[in-house]
Amino acid sequence: MRKRILLVMIFTAACLLGGCDMRTVDEMYCLPKRPESYNNLQSAVDLAMEGREYCAPLSGENLQTVQMADLDGDGEREYLLFAKHSGEKPLQILIFRHEAGEYVLADTVESSGTAFDLVEYVQMDGRGGMELVVGRQLGGQVLRSVSVYTLTDGNLEQVLVTNYTKFLTCDMDSDELSELMVLRPGQTDTDKGVAELYSMDDGVITRSNEATMSGSADKLKRIITGKLHGGVPAVFVGSTVEDSALITDIYALVDGVFTNVSISSESGTSVQTLRNYYVYADDIDNDGVVELPALIPMQPVEQGKPVEKQDLIRWYAMGTDGTTMDKLYTYHDFVGGWYVELGRQWADRICVQQQGNAYEFYLWDKTFAENQLIFVIYAFSGQNREEQAISDNRFVLHREETTIYAAHLEVASGSIDISMEDLISSFHMIRQDWKTGEM
Repeated sequence: MRKRILLVMIFTAACLLGGCDMRTVDEMYCLPKRPESYNNLQSAVDLAMEGREYCAPLSGENLQTVQMADLDGDGEREYLLFAKHSGEKPLQILIFRHEAGEYVLADTVESSGTAFDLVEYVQMDGRGGMELVVGRQLGGQVLRSVSVYTLTDGNLEQVLVTNYTKFLTCDMDSDELSELMVLRPGQTDTDKGVAELYSMDDGVITRSNEATMSGSADKLKRIITGKLHGGVPAVFVGSTVEDSALITDIYALVDGVFTNVSISSESGTSVQTLRNYYVYADDIDNDGVVELPALIPMQPVEQGKPVEKQDLIRWYAMGTDGTTMDKLYTYHDFVGGWYVELGRQWADRICVQQQGNAYEFYLWDKTFAENQLIFVIYAFSGQNREEQAISDNRFVLHREETTIYAAHLEVASGSIDISMEDLISSFHMIRQDWKTGEM
């Protein structure tokens, strides 16, 4: 109360000095009024929702029950309400438009299904306005249905409906318009999955040829978009094989033809795409080009001594013709959640030995006759972690909430010309999506 009185006194004094209207003091403490247009929209929604229930999409970025998008390109967004009711076609999208100062229910789209799976708004056609892409779940089936709608003469017109296991929208030909890519099963349960690309021109949908997947469509784990070496847009699809390995299919337009670049029968290449299960393709160096991982077995610290198998990761970019270019070498500690970049010239001679919270990096000579300790990475998590991280000539690599990562350079590190700054800039935490593979 004292703060409120003081605020009023200060405001009153300012008003007396400035000659302002004292009624504004009371207005400061009035609850804000909703705009009339909001009240009008709420009334239109309440009226339309009689006998219906809200049914928000289950995945993707557009999860709201009521969403906004400019469907006709007039600069004013329409309101879309996602609902459900009883009947043969229970899923409904209600479109509200502002007309003559009021919001009115302009159109209703009905469809079968049990829930809205995914909703996107993209420009697929150059005529202006956004196309509406809606995925729906069909009962307990894995297979789902996706539709594309475009606004024509004030009403939403369905221009495509097809089944899918996963779909995404992406610009595959760099024309600033989106295409729809659909992944679905083959004709029989034993067939490999297929990918299709749908584009739109002047209101007409065109389907590409089918591109084959390396495995079954129900084994999909991760889908990302990026570029191949050379700048061609591509979609990278990771799928599991026998729950122990990962296949990465790469889809792109090659000379205008939708192609699985990683399958030799389609692209004319013989690129191996089998990966370790826990490593997915990613733009690891943030240059816009997606790199693929290949595992390189490391030599043990002591030759002839049996140890647990360890691997380095060689990251490489691929072109549409199947050529590859090395980009990066890394050592990943997936349990600790970090990785370190290694020099391309000496990475294949590195071996690592863990001793408690210390990771010792050794370098074999070119004949693999002897090795030397070049640096050690530590993970300190106790109460004295700050002191431990900087004692005995150690330096901090990275701080997390409960853990500090530090390092020590050995005398032999001079043989590879690595500095403290080099090691700090080469140390990174693993992004969560690399480990989970969730789409």
